[in-house]
Amino acid sequence: MTSVQRRDEIAELLKKSKSPLSATLLAKEMNVSRQVIVGDIALLRASGLSVIATPRGYLFEAKEKADEGIIFTIACNHSADAMQTELYTLVDNGAAVLDVIVEHPIYGQLTGQLNIRSRFDVDEFIKNSAASNAPPLSTLTGGVHLHTIQCKDDQTYQRILHELNKEDLLFKNS
Repeated sequence: MTSVQRRDEIAELLKKSKSPLSATLLAKEMNVSRQVIVGDIALLRASGLSVIATPRGYLFEAKEKADEGIIFTIACNHSADAMQTELYTLVDNGAAVLDVIVEHPIYGQLTGQLNIRSRFDVDEFIKNSAASNAPPLSTLTGGVHLHTIQCKDDQTYQRILHELNKEDLLFKNS
């Protein structure tokens, strides 16, 4: 298999997959090193393919269809200890947490792709965060951060806001 054929195969696997594919998994599938896959992903991105990196692997970023829900940005503020509560509150009330965004004073907007849609995803994210000993992006901004969320309708969005407010997780500009 040539490198072009391998990248085409990787692109097809990503487009068909409903869940993230790790570089390690793709490397085994293609019988190459993980680093070759990382390079292939960079070349696929450079060629215009929308590939995002999540904590669990790579995903093809398909444009959301209108019938799959609506997208909102919410502003939150809490300590790192409340991250699991925040994410559970979001997914338990019908949100998919697409990303986290912080505004860094030097680098500007920093975005981390999450794609968290269930308690299982939350638990995996928390476990991977602890294992890597990596603090959440929100620690750079004193706990203030944004999430892009997707949910089915405005009623679901309002319920999410209500529950986040009840948990005192929303940003309040005083």
